[in-house]
Amino acid sequence: MATKKTTTRKTATKKTTKNLGGRPLAQVNKDEFEGCCRILCTKDEICDIFNIDEKTLTAWCKRTYGVGFSDIYKKLSAHGKKSLRRYQFEQAEKNPSMAIWLGKNILGQKDEAVIDHGNNELLNALTELARKKMQDND
Repeated sequence: MATKKTTTRKTATKKTTKNLGGRPLAQVNKDEFEGCCRILCTKDEICDIFNIDEKTLTAWCKRTYGVGFSDIYKKLSAHGKKSLRRYQFEQAEKNPSMAIWLGKNILGQKDEAVIDHGNNELLNALTELARKKMQDND
């Protein structure tokens, strides 16, 4: 549980403690937070799990790790991304559609129909034949 900010003032005969007030700090389980990052939970999902606001989460990250949410999330989620990528590559060996998906998304490959118009004489002849046929029907 969070401790309240206090100040101690010494007087001649006794010691007094004054409460500085304010709301107690939110409690976030560090291991659970890191686990959420590793399985690629979004910031909204993490806030929902701990029942806190985004600003509170960012402040907690700064107190706990010395950096904001984005920086620590990038570091911690890298493990989850590596695991996911490894699993996808394993699946690609067994599943052609996974191999195609990886090719498109990682290697930038595309599905393109290649039409070779190298034989323009044949194309022109067919076009002319189609025009004549249409004129004959009129």
